[in-house]
Amino acid sequence: MFIQTEDTPNPNTLKFMPGVVVLEKNTVDFSSKKSASKSNLAKMLFNVNGVKRVFLGSDFISVTKSEDLDWDILKPSILTAIMEHFASGKPIIEIENNTKIESENDTEVVKQIKELIDQRVRPAVAMDGGDISFCSFDQGIVTLEMKGACAGCPSSTATLKMGIENMLKHYIPEVIEVRAAEL
Repeated sequence: MFIQTEDTPNPNTLKFMPGVVVLEKNTVDFSSKKSASKSNLAKMLFNVNGVKRVFLGSDFISVTKSEDLDWDILKPSILTAIMEHFASGKPIIEIENNTKIESENDTEVVKQIKELIDQRVRPAVAMDGGDISFCSFDQGIVTLEMKGACAGCPSSTATLKMGIENMLKHYIPEVIEVRAAEL
């Protein structure tokens, strides 16, 4: 198995692309070893000293490291863990989490926001090893959750304000501001 790696805008996160499907649908973000209990792959990655976050996408795995460690030291262990997992034949995740929030009670504005996020924003942030999901819309303020490489990325604030906020305001006049969810 040949696993390609790619830098992300977050210097503490690398994107690993194994060349096979990682998750059929949705994405899953693990912020700790404890939260990874349902994922065999994430548990293996958290066993590598210095791994702080694991994000699983459709065809990639984003791994976030401690700031004080160097990728040259961590990368071989992470690559080994990914290869061992795929060689084991075990499922990547036992129960897929549905990260998409859907409600029959969504207003027309919320439906438009979700559609724009899904169609225009999520594909772009996935290319950088992350994901973004809708949390809420209240009094003109859209709250979004940044995941994977986007969580804690220095450029995520600029992405939210300059990119996503401007786009949503352009298409949906009811949108006043976009904020990152406080986790």
